[in-house]
Amino acid sequence: MGPKLITFQLDSACVAFAASYLQGIAFDHYTALLWFEPQNPALSNWQSFVDKFSSKFGVFDTVAEAEDNLFNLKMHSEERFTTFIICFKKEAYETGWNYNVLWYALCCALPQHIKDML
Repeated sequence: MGPKLITFQLDSACVAFAASYLQGIAFDHYTALLWFEPQNPALSNWQSFVDKFSSKFGVFDTVAEAEDNLFNLKMHSEERFTTFIICFKKEAYETGWNYNVLWYALCCALPQHIKDML
């Protein structure tokens, strides 16, 4: 059995939980918001928190971001395959996934007319 998934009823509880892991300048910024801007949406809204802290301090989980990017990556009909595969490889490298999983993700991202040729 894997780890228990934590769910939150309120966005503010999720923000508080995530903020408890902040360190350094990110923690200092969060503390300043609490003191000087207690009504800032980043303190009570999860998406605002993620947007604000990601834009200021970078992505906190590059592997998760790459995985998300691969799941959402689709080759469009007007896109060149070489352009698409370069983007795919960039994200694939970050995930550390094995060949079989990457092949599946690639097949999901390709349009049908290219899959028919494989």
